[in-house]
Amino acid sequence: MRLSDIRNMSDEELQLASTNTTEELFRLRFQHHTGQLTDTSVLADTKKRLARILTVQNERSHGITGQLSVEG
Repeated sequence: MRLSDIRNMSDEELQLASTNTTEELFRLRFQHHTGQLTDTSVLADTKKRLARILTVQNERSHGITGQLSVEG
C-alpha cells in the first residue's frame, strides 16, 4: 500500500486499516515463531505499512498536512 493511498483514506478507513494490519502482524509473528512462515520479508513489509498508517493518523490528530512543499 502506497503512502498516497493511505493519505486518501478517511479517518474511519485508517482506523480499520490499523486494526487489520495489527492483527495481521500478530498472526505473522505467531507463524514466524512456530516455523510456519516461509517468506519472512512479509513481516518487515507489514511493519512498514502499519508505521505509515499510524504516522498519517498522528499527523491528522496534530493538524499536520503531511505534504512537503519545495520553495524555489
